[in-house]
Amino acid sequence: MDKIDFKKLYKELFQAPVGRFKQIEVPTLRFLKVDGHGDPNTAEAFKNAVEWLYSVSYGMKFAAKTAQSLDYVVPPLEGLWWADDPASFVARRKAEWHWTLMIMAPDFIGLDLFEAAIRKTSGRLGEPPDSLRLEPYVEGRCLQALHVGSYDDEGPLLAKLYNETMPAQGFVRNGHHHEIYLSDARKTAPSKLRTILRQPVKPA
Repeated sequence: MDKIDFKKLYKELFQAPVGRFKQIEVPTLRFLKVDGHGDPNTAEAFKNAVEWLYSVSYGMKFAAKTAQSLDYVVPPLEGLWWADDPASFVARRKAEWHWTLMIMAPDFIGLDLFEAAIRKTSGRLGEPPDSLRLEPYVEGRCLQALHVGSYDDEGPLLAKLYNETMPAQGFVRNGHHHEIYLSDARKTAPSKLRTILRQPVKPA
């Protein structure tokens, strides 16, 4: 049984120049999502969201392998980030942030497998987050770059994106700031973390 690997199937979504933004077109994809608010380093809701996303994602993966003889590599964690004051994100005022954490899911995962995975996870984690859902996400035209280093060091690159790159190319924002976590922060030194920074855009 061959495993589907989204990082190979959609190579352009998981690769970008280091420190330089490249334009891409992102297709409509399905994601398992959970919403929240607050500092990701301290908010209990953030930790809970991550646990639920991985548990349900692996539950769906193993259920599909058993029921449909289809297997896939669970993709990396991703996050959408925004704030009522956009400057708070570049300034890293994390307590003011809103977020949606998400993990990509294949089209062949139906609601039956999704709901079964939730029931199984509930036996271990209790009640699921109210915002837990499986739905399509549309981004379209985006600019993205690879950031190597600590999450807290993203500010200068994001400032360059919003203050220089987008104005120079005639773009404005068309959705939330998007991050794709290619490294496991539990096992990787902060200086070596690899993160895709993506911004949906549209002509000004």
